[in-house]
Amino acid sequence: MSRSLLLRSSLSSLRLLRNSSSISSLLSLLPNPPHPGLRIVLPYNYKLVTSTSRPCSHVAAAAASCSSSESESESDINDDLSKVEHLLSNPDDVARLMKMERRCDHNANANANATADGGRSRWFPYLDEFRCGAQCLNSAEVLEALSPHILDVRKDKFRNVVTNRTYSLCLVVEGLCDFGNVSATFRSADALGFQSVHVVSCDSKRYKDNRHVSMGAEKWLDIELWSSIHECFKVLKSRGYRIATTHVGMDAVSIYDMDWSHPTAIVVGNENRGISDEALELSDLHCSIPMKGMVDSFNVSVAAGILMHHAVCDRTSRLGCHGDLTSKESQILLAEFSLRHSKSALSIAHEYAKRKALR
Repeated sequence: MSRSLLLRSSLSSLRLLRNSSSISSLLSLLPNPPHPGLRIVLPYNYKLVTSTSRPCSHVAAAAASCSSSESESESDINDDLSKVEHLLSNPDDVARLMKMERRCDHNANANANATADGGRSRWFPYLDEFRCGAQCLNSAEVLEALSPHILDVRKDKFRNVVTNRTYSLCLVVEGLCDFGNVSATFRSADALGFQSVHVVSCDSKRYKDNRHVSMGAEKWLDIELWSSIHECFKVLKSRGYRIATTHVGMDAVSIYDMDWSHPTAIVVGNENRGISDEALELSDLHCSIPMKGMVDSFNVSVAAGILMHHAVCDRTSRLGCHGDLTSKESQILLAEFSLRHSKSALSIAHEYAKRKALR
């Protein structure tokens, strides 16, 4: 067993302690002198205050030993915090986040891929093409160019994620006001293997205080922004999705009675008003999560997480797995992830294309 010790404290647990002296008193219980392998991890915005009644200078010293790395982490966090807010405010930047060439929506039905199970249409958005000025690289060439610059452990992570990714299900968030909820749904979608997320009519002004919740998930998702629910649903239906809006009503179908192996867009709505009347009218079906308590609704990000998790479980039960990309689609998405991996990836790919042109 390792002799290293780790003391980790979260903001939620710190709320149980009413003042800084209580926290310091708790930390003073640690051995003096501290264990050589002791590492103290506190929230980046928490400042250690020593208590006069119960000295904890040895704890302060241990905490100071990692202050440099913690300040670097805070800087990294602050850098990451601005990304989603910026994306939600700049549709053009959202489009630039996706690197491989994408299919045109005006002929989406013709571009939809037929799966092996009954010939159902399934949308896949990318072409096997990355444009480098006048040159083009296919996914295999992108991977050849970037592979030497990505650690093996990272490449293994990419392959594992892609194996469990699908476009057969997508998430739509409509008119959310609390952008912490937007971030939370992004994070849940990424964790559960959803690649496609759609945001309709969101105002990014209130996003600032909650943007950290996504934990960087937005970098790996395909995010599409829409100004109206009509436009969003029209495109999704052309891609072969049925539209399932979450709604508590007499005509709502339990999510446990649905077949989630069909391509489905899951729609969650505003925290206060729920799904808009227009979305309810334009959707193909209404679904609900059965509840056994006194309250009749979940927090919207919680509801989205429950819906997506059940959909994954249902698909796994019916199909044997959630991820359903073909080998070619997996290779293209691997190339896409590789291009998003670092800021230098694009320049490396462009240099490869230049060398290719000179051959």
